[in-house]
Amino acid sequence: MKEVLLGKLKDGMIVAENVMTKGGQCVLKKGSVLNRQSIMRLSFYSIKSIMVEEEDEPEEVQAQAAPAEPAPAPEKVLSTAETAVVPKVQSQAQIVSRKVQSAHKAQSLQLDHVIVLSTIKTSFEGYVNSGVALDVPLLLTKVQELFASCKTSVELFNMLHNMHSTGDSIYAHSLNVALICRQLGRWLKCDQATLDTLTLCGLLHDIGKLKIPEDVLNKPGKYTDEEFALVKNHTLYGHQLLQPLPIDDHIKKSARSHHERCDGSGYPSGLTQEDTDEFAMIVAIADVYDAMTAARSYRAPLCPFQVIAKFEQEGLQKYNPKYILVFLKHIAGIYQKHRVLLSDGRSATIVMQGTKQLSKPIVQLDDETCIDLSVESDLVIQSVL
Repeated sequence: MKEVLLGKLKDGMIVAENVMTKGGQCVLKKGSVLNRQSIMRLSFYSIKSIMVEEEDEPEEVQAQAAPAEPAPAPEKVLSTAETAVVPKVQSQAQIVSRKVQSAHKAQSLQLDHVIVLSTIKTSFEGYVNSGVALDVPLLLTKVQELFASCKTSVELFNMLHNMHSTGDSIYAHSLNVALICRQLGRWLKCDQATLDTLTLCGLLHDIGKLKIPEDVLNKPGKYTDEEFALVKNHTLYGHQLLQPLPIDDHIKKSARSHHERCDGSGYPSGLTQEDTDEFAMIVAIADVYDAMTAARSYRAPLCPFQVIAKFEQEGLQKYNPKYILVFLKHIAGIYQKHRVLLSDGRSATIVMQGTKQLSKPIVQLDDETCIDLSVESDLVIQSVL
């Protein structure tokens, strides 16, 4: 067996010894075969290296001599038909290469996501439970780097959707909201300092949830009135936790006010738009979007167009129009020319953004006929393919 650092681990390696956390929890059992998910799990638990079985080179490979260099084949003049085939073969190879590169990029982003997640988890728990100083500049740098590794908004949101799981942790949600806030800030053409403040508003908005008992916070199904009243206190706890820190006041206000709504229907204070912090209004949108695209014990994750429809159905008056309209328009725009599955089982391609409802664009079916979903009351986008 040999010790291998986390960054050197590869799919297919075999775990040689049980991998344990400092607290005695078994992360991976001896004999497990590593894959992308198990390597990300190691990263999340801050496991720096593990023991793996050494790979023996097959004897026949060891004994085999290097083959003699083949003699050059005589030149052949390709016919016109054969020449015509070459570009097609090359094109197919390029397509395969692009798919491989895309898969590798997605895997790399997911691993980066978990590594940043581990830093957030350690930092939050250290601060809330043990009084360890919260290194806010470090956390900001980590999120900035992860954001910068996504070259397009499509890459960013695909990463966020792919990293969701049932019972998403406070830390994963906080990271995702930070990334969404930063992207919305870019769509709003905010300057660098504002982007950084928005990012921290999103990252720290739910830190108060660490003060809520886990059995209540992670309860499957609907809260009782008493439980919901307790969970709502996370906004007050978050504000209290951030109050001593030398950080922008918008970050502290966002922790307290991200559940306020512009029509006064939110909590904890029932504030209206005039009294709610501007940054908190942006966090509110990112918070709801990430929660709805995450899986829950009682429902599957919603696709982006289902989320847009929820915003439209529940009333855009709950959110600041100059933020929510920009956000939804750009989310819908991300998926232009994407393949989607309709609620009647047919697949289609989005060809034009909806003019009446952003959740209902114009799509082209496989037989090349087009449908304006805004005039089809019972037909909606079920998922993005």
